[in-house]
Amino acid sequence: MNGPAADLLAGRVVLVTGAGDGIGRVAALSYAQHGADVVLLGRTRSKLEAVFDAIKANGKTQPLIVPADLLHLDEAAADAFAAGVRDEYGRLDGVLHNAGILGRRTLLVHYPVQAWFDVMQANVNAAFLLTRALLPLLNEADDASIVFTSSGVGRRGRAYWGAYAVSKFATEGMMETLADEVAQTGRIRVNSLNPGATRTAMRAAAYPTEDPNELPSPQQHMALYLYLMGPDSKGVNGQRFDAATWPGSP
Repeated sequence: MNGPAADLLAGRVVLVTGAGDGIGRVAALSYAQHGADVVLLGRTRSKLEAVFDAIKANGKTQPLIVPADLLHLDEAAADAFAAGVRDEYGRLDGVLHNAGILGRRTLLVHYPVQAWFDVMQANVNAAFLLTRALLPLLNEADDASIVFTSSGVGRRGRAYWGAYAVSKFATEGMMETLADEVAQTGRIRVNSLNPGATRTAMRAAAYPTEDPNELPSPQQHMALYLYLMGPDSKGVNGQRFDAATWPGSP
């Protein structure tokens, strides 16, 4: 398989949530390297600023920092964010819903109620609110892509994964529902991506005894992230992707 074209995303604007760290950071840098103006949304301004500086130092695209805590995102904030993207760029061509929290790993009977609500807010409700607010702008693009981040435990439930697993089942359901709703127009495609075991802070928190050096890095998954965000995947809608089985994956 040939590598992604250097100008794959030229002229496009792409939102990445959770852009300050891990897969989100690498995806934002990769999208920018391939020509996109990237909207960097995340909780920690200093991390977003580091990504912003790296993009500016290595290219000519125009990133935008948007510090936001998805635990407190509501309808008004999502609508204001969408208006800000329209004012800044006048367009939006892609969304990578990457941000999420792990929550507790414990039996459902012991799961703290507020921790459950927090995981659902960050992983499901915030993605819904942002998507709902951004759909009018995405519908104005000729070839827009929405990518939801899934998980293996969102496709087959496992004990102790609690709210995180349930939130990822909900994410898959949101992807499939939205994909069916937009299928007739063909202007937006909606898919989910399971990065699998990857060298990230969330993975380390879930598996503290695991050797991270034995896992693929986020960089090793970027061909798939670029494919789903770029024009090569136009017409691919409502599909579940796994980084581990993508051609060329480690």
